[in-house]
Amino acid sequence: MELEADIIEFRVPTESNKTIFIWDIQACFSEAYIYESLRSVYSAFGALYLVKVCPNASVAAPGFYALVKFYSTAQASKAQKATDKQCLFQEVPLKVRLSTKNPTFLSGFQSLSHAKCQDLANNYLGYNGWSTRIITLKDISTCTDVGWSLETDSQGELLKYGCIMELTLPQHGVTCRGVGVAEEVVDKEKGPEEKLWKRGKLMKWAKDKAVVAAFEKVLLIVLGNGKIAVECRTDPEEILPDENVEGVIQVNDISWSDFKADAAEGEDLPWNFTVNPV
Repeated sequence: MELEADIIEFRVPTESNKTIFIWDIQACFSEAYIYESLRSVYSAFGALYLVKVCPNASVAAPGFYALVKFYSTAQASKAQKATDKQCLFQEVPLKVRLSTKNPTFLSGFQSLSHAKCQDLANNYLGYNGWSTRIITLKDISTCTDVGWSLETDSQGELLKYGCIMELTLPQHGVTCRGVGVAEEVVDKEKGPEEKLWKRGKLMKWAKDKAVVAAFEKVLLIVLGNGKIAVECRTDPEEILPDENVEGVIQVNDISWSDFKADAAEGEDLPWNFTVNPV
């Protein structure tokens, strides 16, 4: 008998078959209540990347519609089949369909936030199923050959930190590393306190980015019997130093937007979806 398997990546799920669309939600509930109810119902099927609730358009009957995005194709399909035409938290049955078309801008690879990487790892591996440690964390502000840099002027000083983190999944015997770089220009006239605060922030951003980069190498293989297998993809062109790192971290094509806060991730996604017919 062949055992089915589903592959979970530490990336933003953009595939349409990981998204379910829900409508006929009654207007007698608040958005907050609907959100919590949907999250409670659908998280029982697997880890969720996004739950979004919106009021119906003004030309439609009063009420709400919702989007629930899973990391797993199999779990999204199972959730759709189990909850379609069910009342769940209201008296009227809901309509639940798999989305059949993605917004064009969501195609391709997108990194998860640091917080969502942690949530996904905790869901499938457990809170004690993974750990991280710093291999190196360095001030590389004076280095000129570490990739893309912000422009500065006579009033600004560039601060840049590079970090290498090691991710370990002890129960699966998997270890991998990731690199993160964060930088910002500090106004020289704002004094040492501002510079000290910026240093602390940049060190955290560099560490978080390195953890995300390490998680991106991990593939979770969810078997049909519920067991989890783990694989780590490697880049043959990537060379990361060992323990005692004295040199410069080489990083190319770093985007400053990658280091911004995790808040509001996925909150402003447009609703350009089509669904399977009723």
